[in-house]
Amino acid sequence: MINYPDINPVAFSIGSIQIRWYGISYIIAFVFTLLLGAYKIRKARKNNWPAIFKDYEEYSDLVFYGALGVIIGGRLGNFLFYDFKVLFTDPLQVFKVWQGGMAFHGGLLGVAVAGLIFAKRKGKNFFDLGDFIAPIVPIGLGLVRLANFINGELWGKVTNVSWGMIFPYAGVLPRHPSQLYEFFLEGVVLFIILWTYSLKRRPRMAISGMFVLFYGIFRFIIEFFREPDANLGYLAFGWVTMGQVLSLPMILIGGFMIYYAYKYNKVILKTNSELEKTSS
Repeated sequence: MINYPDINPVAFSIGSIQIRWYGISYIIAFVFTLLLGAYKIRKARKNNWPAIFKDYEEYSDLVFYGALGVIIGGRLGNFLFYDFKVLFTDPLQVFKVWQGGMAFHGGLLGVAVAGLIFAKRKGKNFFDLGDFIAPIVPIGLGLVRLANFINGELWGKVTNVSWGMIFPYAGVLPRHPSQLYEFFLEGVVLFIILWTYSLKRRPRMAISGMFVLFYGIFRFIIEFFREPDANLGYLAFGWVTMGQVLSLPMILIGGFMIYYAYKYNKVILKTNSELEKTSS
């Protein structure tokens, strides 16, 4: 058994205001999203690769839309998928973001809606935006899972493996550090897969499909080690969780997106120089 490090979830305080690692993880994630996006834009211009954004400011606008989508969608999804009754008994809980409670699948839907609005307003293709930003997203996912570990929340099932940990709010028995499993698969491994895959030109929608497919697979697997939500438990067969119910459609949709991309999508995006000519 490995001792849980018991890191203070409060990074520092400013007077009565507590700054938590969970909030910092989101800030760092958005900063990395901006930096890596800027790197991809510079690289595209240098090599005259297909252009998605006319400049960095346009990309930063997308990140702003996405940030709003993550927060609003993640917060609403937490209650829609995992604690629906709160929407009727105490609907103001939705706005108490400082108390925690974000659902990935809700955040994903929120980002999708934000992306659709941005694409409509800017005259972009929705899947072009998704293909551009999908390889960057796992960094944020990994950071948030580390913050979950620091908070001592979303722990795994009871286990006798040598790396089991006793979490401060989960009783006296060692458990799987499932937050670290998620950090590794949803953060590190998913980033490597998507970043490597995106180094070459792919059909429109293919990179987005890879993200949806592999996140769904990784989350479905990790749910076998993660303690189900106390208010929901197992939904069927003594092992199916809400996380798996929400991830299975992702696997199917992601697989279809990749199939469709390679079979039907033969769109050749304009290069930066071509885009500048048509806009002048």
